[in-house]
Amino acid sequence: MSKRLLLGIVIVLVITNIATLIYWNKSESTIIDNKENGPVINKKKPVASVNGQDIFYEDWMRQLRLNNGESQLKSMVDQELVRQLAEEKDLDISEKVIQKEISMLTAAEGVMKKEELQRAEKQWREKLVYRYQLQLLLTEGVKIPEDQLQRYYEEYGDQYNFSASMQLSHIIVEDLSTAKKVVRDLEADADFGMLAREYSLDEETRDKKGYLGYIYINSQFFPEGYKEIALQMDDHSYSDPFATEEGVAIIYLHRYLPEITFTYEEIKKYMKSEIAMQETNQTLSADPLWKEAEIHWLYE
Repeated sequence: MSKRLLLGIVIVLVITNIATLIYWNKSESTIIDNKENGPVINKKKPVASVNGQDIFYEDWMRQLRLNNGESQLKSMVDQELVRQLAEEKDLDISEKVIQKEISMLTAAEGVMKKEELQRAEKQWREKLVYRYQLQLLLTEGVKIPEDQLQRYYEEYGDQYNFSASMQLSHIIVEDLSTAKKVVRDLEADADFGMLAREYSLDEETRDKKGYLGYIYINSQFFPEGYKEIALQMDDHSYSDPFATEEGVAIIYLHRYLPEITFTYEEIKKYMKSEIAMQETNQTLSADPLWKEAEIHWLYE
């Protein structure tokens, strides 16, 4: 072997090793979720340890691929296909419809911090747009008579509306002096829920950090006097103390969800797609749409 050839091989090996080192240094760490302060994984270190036995990143990823790889990839293909077809057919989803669904999902949740709710709403929105677009695509060619739609709306139209509601917590104390002490603690950034556990006389909610849940504004179970005060408050704020039959109350408004109602024309196409899904016995699957696209994927 000539010296020139040997030198060439050595240079190639050196360059390859340097490139490899650069690659590994760049990709040594990875973020495993989209949270602002989500955990950062060092790929070279164990992601878990059980009685001294390490579990490494690559083993974890291998198991994820084996157990969820196909279904996750199919889900990604479905979402991209629906997005493309919906754009092609100009299937925009009404913001009012999405907001109504988000309100319903929000009302089903417990107490969430502002940042948590924002993240949840973003995920809900993506899933809701996908679901509605998929449903419209699957039922695009199904005919439903106008008079049938009118009758359905007259009978079931209210189910598409959302009644205004408030998510509340409260603290009930014996007198104004105690209430003022609670307010001073709140002004010093004390947690409302912890103060409810410490001070509140309401045995039903005290162990739940004073949480009353979501209450429809027109509900007969809305505590007397609360609605008028809460309607003047901002989300994530507490009230001044006020007198009630049970004692002196301080309420915390986590979230106000306004009323959302739909006219026949506003809800017609979504109502039609729901009826069509039922009459054709279709499931909410993108599989029938695959034939409309050129799809190549690992598992075919």
